Amino acid sequence: MNPLSSTDTLPDDLDNALLVGRVWLDGSHSGPALVTVNNGQVIDITAFGPTMADLLERDDLQEVVRRAEGPNLGSVEALLENSQLPQPQAPYLLAPCDVQAVKACGVTFAVSLLERVIEEQAGGDPARAVELRDDLQALIGKDLSKIKPGSDEAMSLKKALQARGGWSQYMEVGIGPDAEVFTKSQPLSSVGFGTPVGLHPSSKWNNPEPEIVLAVDSRGQVRGATLGNDVNLRDVEGRSALLLGKAKDNNASCSIGPFIRLFDDHFDIDSVRNCQVSLRIEGEDDDFLLQGESDMREISRDPLDLVSQTIGDHHQYPDGFMLFLGTMFSPIQDRDGEGQGFTHHLNDRVTIATPALGALVNRVGRSDQLPPWTYGIRELMRHLARR
Repeated sequence: MNPLSSTDTLPDDLDNALLVGRVWLDGSHSGPALVTVNNGQVIDITAFGPTMADLLERDDLQEVVRRAEGPNLGSVEALLENSQLPQPQAPYLLAPCDVQAVKACGVTFAVSLLERVIEEQAGGDPARAVELRDDLQALIGKDLSKIKPGSDEAMSLKKALQARGGWSQYMEVGIGPDAEVFTKSQPLSSVGFGTPVGLHPSSKWNNPEPEIVLAVDSRGQVRGATLGNDVNLRDVEGRSALLLGKAKDNNASCSIGPFIRLFDDHFDIDSVRNCQVSLRIEGEDDDFLLQGESDMREISRDPLDLVSQTIGDHHQYPDGFMLFLGTMFSPIQDRDGEGQGFTHHLNDRVTIATPALGALVNRVGRSDQLPPWTYGIRELMRHLARR
């Protein structure tokens, strides 16, 4: 599997795209730096931060990025190549967020809602999924994508399913008034483009979740968007929703990148609403290939509704937050045997892409075998004090 080039990785209208990100530098300023891409060159704009959270708070954000004033770190092509080496060489890409909270919304598409219910009723056993999928579709008897969450129709369906023993906690957040919003990972723990993502060693039934991720400032304003992989352990969460933290937040279990594309006249929230996010999984050990798509036009809750359910008078985020919007894609294609569905193999390559945002690429490893997360808030503060 060959490395991806800038043509494969960056927005298809790159000349119109305002991109910001983070890279790792060596040398006298060893550590993370803020960057933008201008005429194919990577420009250090840390002086206008110094953190990504600070940068996204600026009222003159678009102007700062358009001016692109700062040291030239080389070509974006070289940056992408460095980031895809088995041992990345500086400068290489990091996740574009830093001290922001990393939040995620679950069960925001009707298709993924059914799969969460299947996981719950299967108790984490993939062998039962096929039978349960047919039974649930017959029990529900209607297209859930046509039902507005929290509506009178949704509440009537809830009562009917409760009477027939078919209600679920996942149905509650799927078609009830309140969205599922959870903490996906910790500030500075997300990995970026080219860095392996991690599976908990106990998991035998898992999958990537290709998603749009919004970058939201402390005022609740969406400043841009990027791509994310919300690595999902179906067998762990399927045993109990109370294991969500174990299923979602592990070493290298959250990938975001490659860059945040800022909102402007060429790209805005309506662009996000119309994105089609593709997923490609390539197996190294078995030549397995799985391709799919998540269509944001099919989302059950509007992205701005999900933002308002995350931040407001009820909850503040002084450093802003990144918000995964969920996915409609739940891979069910058999891989290791009939009826066993999909699960990752080590060294799978996962590519999540959409034309307006580019592509996020990561290989798959085990959380306990990948480099441990050691660069936290205190280390960042020491780094900034030295600059």
